[in-house]
Order: sequence, then C-alpha cells, then structure tokens
Amino acid sequence: MSVVLSPAEVQDIAHLRQLYFEVYGHGYPVPLGSDPAVMRRLITGGTAHWLTARTPGGALVGSAVVQTDPGSRIGKLLGLAVHPGHRGGGLASRLTGAVCGEAFAAGRLDSVYATVRVVTEGPQHVVVRNGFRPLGLLPNAVEVEGCETLALFARYADGVLARRAPVPHAPERLTPLLSAAGAGVGIDYTGTGRVPSRTTLPATPGAGPIELITAPAFVRRRFLEHFPDAGDRFFPLHAPNALLVAADGGFEAYADLDRAAGSCALVAVHPRPAAVNGALETLMSTVTRAGADYAETLLPLADTEALGVFLASGFVPSAVYPAMRRIGDRLHDYVVLSRTSRQIDFRATAVSPLLQPYLGAYLSAWTTTYLPLHEVSR
Repeated sequence: MSVVLSPAEVQDIAHLRQLYFEVYGHGYPVPLGSDPAVMRRLITGGTAHWLTARTPGGALVGSAVVQTDPGSRIGKLLGLAVHPGHRGGGLASRLTGAVCGEAFAAGRLDSVYATVRVVTEGPQHVVVRNGFRPLGLLPNAVEVEGCETLALFARYADGVLARRAPVPHAPERLTPLLSAAGAGVGIDYTGTGRVPSRTTLPATPGAGPIELITAPAFVRRRFLEHFPDAGDRFFPLHAPNALLVAADGGFEAYADLDRAAGSCALVAVHPRPAAVNGALETLMSTVTRAGADYAETLLPLADTEALGVFLASGFVPSAVYPAMRRIGDRLHDYVVLSRTSRQIDFRATAVSPLLQPYLGAYLSAWTTTYLPLHEVSR
C-alpha cells in the first residue's frame, strides 16, 4: 500500500502519541512520543523537521524527526516509528532519507546523528542505507524494555570531513576506538600521537560529599552565568536540569538528568572539566542514587588533560565523533566517554558487521579499565 509523507501538524499529536504507543508500548522514554507540550514545541518551534506517513485512507502509520541545534550546526534523528502493520516495505528507510534530506537542504547543518537500538540489526541497516556512518556503542545507555545498549551513527554534509582540524595527541587508551573509526568512518588517526594514560587518580582529601540540586530553572540560570559565551558550552541538544556541587566549592558539574531513561549526561564542569579530578567516584554515586545507572560526557579529542581524568575514574571511551564542532572554518573531533553502574550484558545485542570494530574497542577499553593486566595474568 502506498503512503504519503507530509510535515507533522499540531492536529496530528493525538494520532502520533497513539502510533508511538502501538510501536513501543509504555516503555518509550522520549517525551517526543508521549508529552503533548514537547511535541507541540517541536512542531511549531522552527528547530525541527518532522515528517509523518499516512495511508491513502488517512491513517497515520509512520513518523520521523530531525531535531536541530542551530548554534552547533548539529541535528539528531529521533522518533523513527513505523506501525507494525506497515513494516517490511522500506517505509522506515524512506522516512529517514526524506527527513534527513529536508534537514540538510536548509544548509545549516554539518551533521545529523542518531542513537539506534541494537536489539535487532534492522534499525542499523536503515540508517546505514541513508548515509550514516557508525561512531561507537553506548552500553546500558537507556531504559526501554530493560537496560539497552545504543549505537551511535552520524551522517555528514558534503565536504565536512575534509575540513577536520588535525589532532596532535590523544590518550593511548583511546587507540582501539580510534582504530575502529578508521574502519567505520574512514578517518586515519595514525598521525595522532599517543599520550600515556594514568590508570588511577589520587584521592582528593577534603572534597567531601557532593550536593545534587534538581531545580531546572535555577540550574539553567546559573549555567548561563558561568558560561555566558556560547563558545564555552558545547553539548548539542542537551540542556542541564541538575547541578552537582562539590562541598569544598572546587567545581560545579551541570547535568541533563533523565530518570525515565535512567541516564545522565554531564554537560559541563565549571571552572573546567578536569576540576572533577579525584571526585568522580563520589559524583557517580550521587548520580546513581538519583536514578541514573548510566552517565556520559562529551570531551574534545584534543583535551588530553580532561580525558585523562575521566579515563582514570572508570569512564570508558565509547564513541568518537569526527568533525563534530565547527570553530571558524575547521571542525573538531569529540569523544563520548560513558560509565554504567549495571552489569553489561551483550548477549541480546545484535551488532552488525559495521559495529563489530567498536564492540571490540569497547571490550578492550573496559578490560584495560576494570581488569588490569596483572589481574588477568594470574
């Protein structure tokens, strides 16, 4: 049966909510598919491209969105859903191609990324057929039907990768991940030198407990006070709603805490990311008690100091995003580091051949972090 693609309208919200319920049940952790106020803002706010698919009879059977962050020139593909009765005919791929094509056609994006469930290989094939490249794996990243791993993919505008800024040095613990990027994205990191990584960090005496403040309006005001220049803050499509404050005043960590998904993104640290040195264990305990079993942060590949602090505190390099941030006429690479308080179980994970190098890289990095060589050799 043929379907017609058209932009989502406010009057579609009730039907869209029903579609997401029929596809995901009550387990969909994204407000886009359940919160009418969020859906209305996306449809009318001018920062999202949202397409629906309808049958000739008018039934809404598909949906896909690219939400954009104009300041960072990045978009995110999300909300891809096809009614169970209309699968198998290529509709998911058609929606993906159409909504991404519309987003790039505006000329204001350098890349669009997607976090894809890996309970089956199907969603991975959909994005790859539409020009997305694999960037890594995010184990235990979201609570959907249990704790699930996501795969990170990105699609680039023409010519973007050719304008990457060279990276002179990176922590040696990132070597497996950077090697995987050679196969996944075609980026050659052999010219990037390696900096030895510390395996542990000294304790920070007197740091004391960490206070969690969950007052979103206050947190965002304070965030803008500390980071008034847009160039000093970079975590696309994430806004902090929680603040983690060191008792000794040594740092303030701003987080996007999502209890429904069981996840937390560390958006920024004041005065600088490396200021959490020696306090990340306590910070992670605080985040876990707040209901987030998974935490991630995003750091420049060239920031060896901050990367070293997080790597030595149990964060594992999970994905590399080449040419993520535009500064002037150059684009800079970033790394996603993640940490989970749950046991990781890959037995139910369907990893396609394109993602296999990233799985190997993650396992190698996890082993280096949590199973030191002298322990494995016994």
